[in-house]
Amino acid sequence: MSSIAEHLMPLNIAVLTVSDTRNEETDSSGKTLVERLSQAGHKLAEKAIVKDDVYQLRAIVSKWIASDDVQVVLATGGTGFTARDNTPEALAPLFDKSVEGFGEVFRQVSLDEIGTSTIQSRALAGMANGTVIFCMPGSTNACKTAWDKVIAQQLDASHRPCNFVQHLKGGKDLICQSREPK
Repeated sequence: MSSIAEHLMPLNIAVLTVSDTRNEETDSSGKTLVERLSQAGHKLAEKAIVKDDVYQLRAIVSKWIASDDVQVVLATGGTGFTARDNTPEALAPLFDKSVEGFGEVFRQVSLDEIGTSTIQSRALAGMANGTVIFCMPGSTNACKTAWDKVIAQQLDASHRPCNFVQHLKGGKDLICQSREPK
């Protein structure tokens, strides 16, 4: 078994924009996530824009979860409180395990940026079939915050004491380092 520090593992990441109004030209949030993941050395596996419809969302994310080629899904949009915000309802049932800490930490770091409006974010994450799925708000700034302050570190195999890489398809040979000093 090898140490995480010996691996800089590029991951295959799919980006999903949930929107009834955006297209490839106006999807600044999706573009931001693609730029960030590429700059970090990861690979864009697929990118899609899907209407905020529970069944369309489940269909595409289920396809990615089942694929051997997708280790991470970054979903932006549909996490608010309007009638058309369905991302949590669509994707949470697909999770084998929820990652409650993502939403908690995202809202904590967002508090400094947008104040108490952060309580209106229903950001969430979960694991399914060796794929981690992060669902964040649709604003470009929210995507920057989520990637820069939370997600990037958790998708870096050298991040200590632990990260998600060991739990993903292809990351099983990596080990989490103890928090205890040696």
